[in-house]
Amino acid sequence: MMQRMACFEKIAAARDGAIVVATYTSAFEWHRVDPNPLNFVSVGAMGQASSHALGLAIGLSDQKIIVLDGDGSLLMNLSTLTTIANTAPKNLVHFVVENGTYEANGGHPTPAQGKTDLAGMARAAGYAEAHSYEGLNQFAVDLPGLLAAPGPTFAALKVEAGDAPPLNYDYDWLHSADRRQEFRDAVQPLLKD
Repeated sequence: MMQRMACFEKIAAARDGAIVVATYTSAFEWHRVDPNPLNFVSVGAMGQASSHALGLAIGLSDQKIIVLDGDGSLLMNLSTLTTIANTAPKNLVHFVVENGTYEANGGHPTPAQGKTDLAGMARAAGYAEAHSYEGLNQFAVDLPGLLAAPGPTFAALKVEAGDAPPLNYDYDWLHSADRRQEFRDAVQPLLKD
């Protein structure tokens, strides 16, 4: 099993200007690893990070879009797998942090904890590639290929459930007009004329 922060550090090092959509606990930890104007925080509608990422992938088809989803969030919107696969955005990489808990909501276990093959579900839905990782070394070796492959690409990152990081739901950091403007300003140069 891996540590989420260690996985995120590897992704941050390989990010190369990608837009990153992160949800709940992943969003808070991602912000600690790589605060960046191209981070889109998807908090407030559990399960919607992959849908937000899909919209960005369609609208910015030349821009790599990375989604940092949680297994609990994905389970709340499983139809996103078939929607993404059907749309087939080549620029979307969907990482799911799989720790078997609804960590942001008290650490309650997810249904079928340890029994569900999320990568297998993504593969069956029609993702171009779907993988599962338990070891950081193999993940680090494969990461450049995951980011370069024509997507949609899926990777379940099996991580240890731990103590949730401080969850700062401060309105200004997550949802302020300044934060939204910062993201718009960062995305504007990426738009086609």
